[in-house]
Amino acid sequence: MPRFDFYRALSQTGDSLKQLSVFNPLTIRKKGKRSKAVFALALVCILWGTTWIASKEGVSHMPGLQMASIRQIIAGLCYVIFFLSKGVKLPKGKEWAPVLVLSLLNFAMSNGLSTWGIQYISAGLGAIMGAIFPLWLVVIGLFSSKEKLPQKAIMGLVLGFGGVCIIFYDHLHDFLNADFRKGIILSLIATWTWAFGTLYTKKQAANFNPYFSLGLQMLISGIALFTVSHGTGNAISLMQIPWQSWASIAYLVVFGSLLAFIAYLYALQNLPTEQASVYAYVNPMVAVLCGWIVFNEKITVFIGVGGLVALLGVYFVNKAFKAIPAPEQPEAEGV
Repeated sequence: MPRFDFYRALSQTGDSLKQLSVFNPLTIRKKGKRSKAVFALALVCILWGTTWIASKEGVSHMPGLQMASIRQIIAGLCYVIFFLSKGVKLPKGKEWAPVLVLSLLNFAMSNGLSTWGIQYISAGLGAIMGAIFPLWLVVIGLFSSKEKLPQKAIMGLVLGFGGVCIIFYDHLHDFLNADFRKGIILSLIATWTWAFGTLYTKKQAANFNPYFSLGLQMLISGIALFTVSHGTGNAISLMQIPWQSWASIAYLVVFGSLLAFIAYLYALQNLPTEQASVYAYVNPMVAVLCGWIVFNEKITVFIGVGGLVALLGVYFVNKAFKAIPAPEQPEAEGV
């Protein structure tokens, strides 16, 4: 290689390493806001992707609804205690209405059912299904919006569901299994409620503090799910819960509900919304890869191609609407 080309290549390599240095946790505190925001977004992409794996491990040893309830109660208490200590007042009167509705849609239904669902399907498949919720926003818009939907949104809808069809072509024989069907149905309902919760959040966002409301939603939903799981016999004694499930709950609370959400807020405040929404496309890939490593879940050509096509559809939907507002809680991309 000529001398000039060698030094130019060396310089380009150095520039690339400098760019990658933003991910070095030992030097991140010395960086500017944008570099810290990129690092925070990288954390979100990884942590919310791994929550599917933690949930899968937890529900392998205890009922999913019970685990979701305990996780939500602990995380919700952390948020509520923090904001109350800062002097934030509890909602009054009609202010409770959106909090209660979102407790049902975003946590009791979406997070609760998706956690329950992966008892019966792989973590990777659950993550991919969770990522397609923006497609339901287009479907809802087809029936409720008076305005003509952008062509990119329609194209994204077709691509998204086309990708899902590719994925499930590899799982057609699994539909003969009642447990697999149950897992798919639970996960599907979870994406519907997530979509409705997103629309409701956008409509009611000005009526309450979304961050304090987040903790209240978790706490209310957690208590409700705890009551339902025990009332229906879909629970085990707290003393019988094995350490693996407690470890999963601890991981979900600390890294999924607290650390990742704080990182996401920081990224959202210091990066363009479209860049911050990248996590929605990375999380499923992280979940699929981790599922393969941890649980030996199969990664077939159909899952790989179908997942990429589905995420491409989600990208077009988000692009069509500039940026679909993310729900005000960390389980947006994980469970």
